[in-house]
Amino acid sequence: MARAKRTIARREAAKEAARGTDRTVATNRRARHEYEILDRIECGIVLQGSEVKSLREGTAQIADGYARVDDGELWLFATHIPPWKTGVGFSAHDPDRRRKLLVHRRQVDELLGRTRAQPLTLIPLRVYFSGGKVKVELAVGKGKKLYDRRQDLAKRDAERDMARALRGAERAGP
Repeated sequence: MARAKRTIARREAAKEAARGTDRTVATNRRARHEYEILDRIECGIVLQGSEVKSLREGTAQIADGYARVDDGELWLFATHIPPWKTGVGFSAHDPDRRRKLLVHRRQVDELLGRTRAQPLTLIPLRVYFSGGKVKVELAVGKGKKLYDRRQDLAKRDAERDMARALRGAERAGP
């Protein structure tokens, strides 16, 4: 009976992977507020088995995360993937360890050049499953100044007020 259930679960996972649906595990909403996003890159990530199982449960925090090029490789720092609930002993992992990101060599060189030439930061925007594999959407961003953030908030409030006024005018009728 258990074997049949595992087979069915594998088939369902294969169907989901074939459909190409992306299932988001974690997002970094604060990044859009604090950084001006200039470019985005999809990266693979090197994980241990217990980390993948923990991500399947939907638990990860990437709000404080950042990426950096060290020794010609791209690494993800300050992300928290808690240990898997049922994983104990040897299967447990360090939740705050640095994780290697998988990108092409030319992309690493380009990112290294851009971050050295200008004051840019590499920020993870979201972690998601794509075709059964864990991916990280990495952004090249420039930090916003306080007045830029205030302008964005004022602009968003003005747009919200205009939309509210339009809805009120439509309800009132002719």
